[in-house]
Amino acid sequence: MQWPPLPDHGCIIRWPSSNDGFIHPEDREVALSCFPSERVFRRDSFDGEYYHYSYGDVTFRLRPVMWLKVKSEGIDVGDLVETVGVGLERERFVAQVWGVYYVSRKGRILYRLKRVDQDVPRLYTADQLKLLTDKSKIEVRDGAHPQPRWTGEAGERLKISTETETENS
Repeated sequence: MQWPPLPDHGCIIRWPSSNDGFIHPEDREVALSCFPSERVFRRDSFDGEYYHYSYGDVTFRLRPVMWLKVKSEGIDVGDLVETVGVGLERERFVAQVWGVYYVSRKGRILYRLKRVDQDVPRLYTADQLKLLTDKSKIEVRDGAHPQPRWTGEAGERLKISTETETENS
């Protein structure tokens, strides 16, 4: 069986089984408080038996279950965003994403924001937000790099210039 590329995003809108045996025993209470709901969870990894899910700081593990896969818009719980003002209609402000929900009747993800311990009453779409959290990652590779080999005319010029430098010293 081939596993999906991770991380991916989705919702557990309905209870996926007749019992709760698919939940990791240590994560039972946390998982039961998280679904079923319209929250968009991120599946981060798979350890061979359980998928590791996260929703902001909340994490839990589940065996493979049916869920509604949702295309990520790159905004997660905890990210800093700036609202996009439109004339005098919408105020511009910086806030933290407090909730990410998939609203099936609209077919899109909506975001709940929090400003300095104050919930913002309305929900926003991704096109109304500008992501401020830097999510770029620099990978450090410790492998040895091969020595370049020059061929052709450039290689001959390099060979001549290094021979000349050693003769002059």
